[in-house]
Amino acid sequence: MIGSAEPIIAIAVILSAIVSLIGTGARKQAVLEGRARAADLCELTGILEPRVLQDVFGPPTMDGFYNTTLARVKQARQPLGLIISEDRADIACIVVACATFLTSHPISDLVLMIAAAYQTAGWFISVRLPEKK
Repeated sequence: MIGSAEPIIAIAVILSAIVSLIGTGARKQAVLEGRARAADLCELTGILEPRVLQDVFGPPTMDGFYNTTLARVKQARQPLGLIISEDRADIACIVVACATFLTSHPISDLVLMIAAAYQTAGWFISVRLPEKK
C-alpha cells in the first residue's frame, strides 16, 4: 500500500532504532559508572523535569552526578521512558523493518507504519528532554 516508500521507511526505522539503542546504551553505561547526569536519567526514566529527579533519586553530587543504580532507574520509569528508551521495542522495530524487506504481506505495511510511528514519537518526546551540559 505504501509502495515505493516502503524501503525508505524501513531503512529510516532501522537507523532510528540503532541510534536509539546506542544512546540508551551510553546512558545506561553512565549510570553503571556513577556519572549519570539529569539528562541521562530523564531519558531513561521518562521524567521530563530535572527537579522531579531530586525527589526520586535524591540530590546530585557537587559535580552534578546522581548516585543511583539501573534497578532504581527501572523502578522509577514512567510510560514516556518506554517510548524514549526501551531496548526491546527498538529491537522489535528493527525486526519489523527487516521483515518488510523479506515479505510482502498486506499487514506488513501496517506493522511497519506502527514501528515508524513509535520511532517518531520517541524523537518528538526526546526533544522535550533537558540538554546535557
